Amino acid sequence: MTKSEQHSMVETLREYSHKMRGKDADEFDVLRKRDKDDEDFDSNSRNKLTELFVKYVPERFRR
Repeated sequence: MTKSEQHSMVETLREYSHKMRGKDADEFDVLRKRDKDDEDFDSNSRNKLTELFVKYVPERFRR
């Protein structure tokens, strides 16, 4: 996953963050802050971002 793909996924998920509760919301906040600070995600963070993306973004809006 490239840096631009990572940023695009975080920006798309931001629109659906109101649906997140509990642990998912906390993990997304951490991922969003790390993206804002231009940090590269490790493999665990990339996997969690992908899981959240698939879980919350409707299939018709995924690229």
